[in-house]
Amino acid sequence: MADEQELIINEEEIRKSIRSGIPLTITTYTLPHEMEAYIGGVVAVFLRLAGHENLRDYIEYCIQELAVNAKKANTKRVYFIEKGLDINNPAQYKEGMKSFKQDTLNNMAYYLQMQKDNGLYIKIHMLYRKDAIQIEIRNNVVISRMELIRIHDKLARSRKFNSLEDAFSQVLDDSEGAGLGLVVLVLMLKKMGLTEDCFEITGTSTETIARLIVPLEKTILTNVSGITNAIVAQVNALPHFPENIVKVQAMLSDPKSDMMEIASKISVDPSLTADILKVVNSAQYMTTKKSNSISDAVKILGITGIKNLLYSYGSQKLLGDDTDEKKSLWQHCYKTAYFAFNLVKNFYHDKSSIEDIYLGGILHDMGKIVLSAVHPGMAVKMKTFCEKKNIPSVTLEDVRAGMNHAEVGALVAEKWNFPRGLVAAIRFHHAPDSAPEKYRLIVDTVYLANMLCEIERGGAVFEQIDGSVLARFNIKTASQIDKIISVFSEGFSKEII
Repeated sequence: MADEQELIINEEEIRKSIRSGIPLTITTYTLPHEMEAYIGGVVAVFLRLAGHENLRDYIEYCIQELAVNAKKANTKRVYFIEKGLDINNPAQYKEGMKSFKQDTLNNMAYYLQMQKDNGLYIKIHMLYRKDAIQIEIRNNVVISRMELIRIHDKLARSRKFNSLEDAFSQVLDDSEGAGLGLVVLVLMLKKMGLTEDCFEITGTSTETIARLIVPLEKTILTNVSGITNAIVAQVNALPHFPENIVKVQAMLSDPKSDMMEIASKISVDPSLTADILKVVNSAQYMTTKKSNSISDAVKILGITGIKNLLYSYGSQKLLGDDTDEKKSLWQHCYKTAYFAFNLVKNFYHDKSSIEDIYLGGILHDMGKIVLSAVHPGMAVKMKTFCEKKNIPSVTLEDVRAGMNHAEVGALVAEKWNFPRGLVAAIRFHHAPDSAPEKYRLIVDTVYLANMLCEIERGGAVFEQIDGSVLARFNIKTASQIDKIISVFSEGFSKEII
């Protein structure tokens, strides 16, 4: 397929490959970021046309990991040649590996150009059969005995890991390109209901071949971590919503209730009163003068506004913000909420949904709060690993816990009897295409707001945004996204001040 000069996904060519049983091939010499994104796109189309789109994240990770390892192997060859070292000599191999990683990182462009000049390629083959998908990553260097021993050692060690907690808790040497990444690959296979027997690395007289065979009749996405039970137990152990908030909600749902009675009931709780006054005096309500009276605040917010604020206040009170990790998560949630509020305000002009969407932004990541309580600090380690490997964090969450943070958050929301639209916003804020049509607006808006925040912090790029969502917001270019982020971020900074 396309080389590094022409990165255009040809869907018809992919369809022809699947129908004919002829391998689909991608060739690269330096594996730049653009090529990695292209490979991800080809894998997505290939699996969609083959009817196995549910395997996308797992297979894409495996291919990207093995392709990067092949690139490192090629880099190692030109490095050893330049240093005049024999890669097959154990003593010289050990000597070269002492400085390989640091030297190549400091001058990567130089060594990548050497690979290209020497014709060292990385070829990805994907073959679809009715009973299996076969994937091969080939590079035209001969794997050394030392490398093969180290890789098989990593595979043997990976058998004892049943969760990412086990893997992350140990210091794994990734200088060979087969450290933690390879362990995660094996966990990906386990998630698909497979074993490491489906994966092998072999060598010929001219090539190293990493081969992955995915038997389709066996690929049932499974739970591979006992931490799932801990998460479910954590959700079940959460208390019911605070009784005083439930009583106010009941009053709000009663058409006979008087607004002054509601204000009086709220005033009994000083923290809740302070929170309402803080929100009503924020930039989103644009009041002409500061409101110091809870009765005035209730009038300004209205029934819907008060209901939503109670959901937000109660959730934060129960889930807590007692750690730096939680505080950081809530800060992201507030920013997402601000972005979501302004998206619907500026693009949809839908005042009837604006309050619900703002709340969806605030609570969209509350599943991460639960996960952080079950295993403190793991989120930071996962985030670092995902950024290094350029993979979606939700993919590792699925491997880690058998469910991702969006699903965990939705379970909590259901436990607390949140409105179905809010539950949908939480559950589908990473998968808007899976949301029920009746909740399309709230899910799309929270999803896009979250993506804008991710792009701003460097965790995503324009090309990763769901095209259907962009179309519904009539956004067509990356420059439009950059402008929106700039304007919204400036507004959010002023609100924080």
